[in-house]
Amino acid sequence: MNRQNAKLTSGIDWSIVGLYMALVIIGILCIFAAEHREGDPLWYNIIHVNKSFSKQIMWFGISMVLATGIWLTDSKFFTATANLFYAFGILLLLVVIGIGRDVNGSHSWLVIGGFQFQPAEFTKICTNLALAKYLSLLETDFKKLRPRLIAAAIALVPAVIIIAQKETGLALVYFSFFLVMYREGLPGVLLVIAFSAVVLVLSALLVENKQILFVVFTVITLLVVYFMRRQIRRKRSLLVLIVAIWAFCSAFVVVVVPYAFTKVLKDYQVKRIYVMLGKDDDPKATYNTRQSMIAIGSGGLLGKGYLKGTQTRYDFVPEQSTDFIFCTIGEDFGFLGCIIFLGIYVALLLRIITVAERQRSTFSRVYAYGVASIIFFHLFINVAMTIGLAPVIGIPLPLVSYGGSSMMTFTILIFIMLRLDADRQMVLR
Repeated sequence: MNRQNAKLTSGIDWSIVGLYMALVIIGILCIFAAEHREGDPLWYNIIHVNKSFSKQIMWFGISMVLATGIWLTDSKFFTATANLFYAFGILLLLVVIGIGRDVNGSHSWLVIGGFQFQPAEFTKICTNLALAKYLSLLETDFKKLRPRLIAAAIALVPAVIIIAQKETGLALVYFSFFLVMYREGLPGVLLVIAFSAVVLVLSALLVENKQILFVVFTVITLLVVYFMRRQIRRKRSLLVLIVAIWAFCSAFVVVVVPYAFTKVLKDYQVKRIYVMLGKDDDPKATYNTRQSMIAIGSGGLLGKGYLKGTQTRYDFVPEQSTDFIFCTIGEDFGFLGCIIFLGIYVALLLRIITVAERQRSTFSRVYAYGVASIIFFHLFINVAMTIGLAPVIGIPLPLVSYGGSSMMTFTILIFIMLRLDADRQMVLR
């Protein structure tokens, strides 16, 4: 029996399992703290089946069943069925548009009996598998333009459908796959261009007088031309490129950004961005972020203590069990508790990257980097959102925020990676 057990657990990366369990336990405790009210017996939330605390334990139990099933599955199954999973995920997203249900303004939920399911979460797994499958094909030369465009399409097609479901937050997560592509050879200049586009958008929003930006771009362009005059003399096409960049930047801030914010984005999306930039002080629009920042700030260095957070106990912060669960940690355990908590995530991400780099197959490496990128994106946006550095877009904290779809998605993502890694180690033996 001992030999059977040893063989069953052979090759598992216990450090990742330990970090996974730590985050799940912290999440369950934080959900309990967010729901606990002064005067309630401690056992009340435990036995009350309608409480998020009890439901999250149930989702964790289901996730463990799924994890066990994945562990007992040959890793070749995931390679062979990657494209089928992707097609199924896209089909689910399309079904949601037709028969989905609106929840909190998002038309992204399927309801089967009493069970609510968000396919946009599940499709992250499908997309990660499909991208890993495509980049691992022998005929895929990622140095060429066509394979890069196909890889981008694999990541962005689900995002476009999810945006149609009014779930912009989860749609943005799919851009995390470009970090994976960067690891596989996507030119760094494209990331620079993306960062520059963000800077241009911010400048267009923060500066009211667009003529000032036009003058600034013109002066910068003239200075570049002056300092590069020798290179321009030798290569006239360089001047054309510089002028084209100047024209694009000017048109982008003067025409494209204003058009997008008046004709493309919804009013609530624009309001959230303006709130983040401090250009909208509407009490209703800023309420969630202000209360979250008050809760985190009131925790001080060491926090008020578990179950002693006033902002949490008296329902000042909305969505305390889901999007804003980080403020519960900040209020109860303070700055030091937040640092330790974020340290667990950093340790998990570093360990996943280590696992990714030791893979012998491109499929396993790309998939592992996809897991790390998704977790990083969720973590960064969620924490930034709760402290006012990002707009409120409804992205859960991985394995910590309440939600069955989120819990099962991250569990499946991680345990498929562990299964792939375990088979690699067995081959080495």
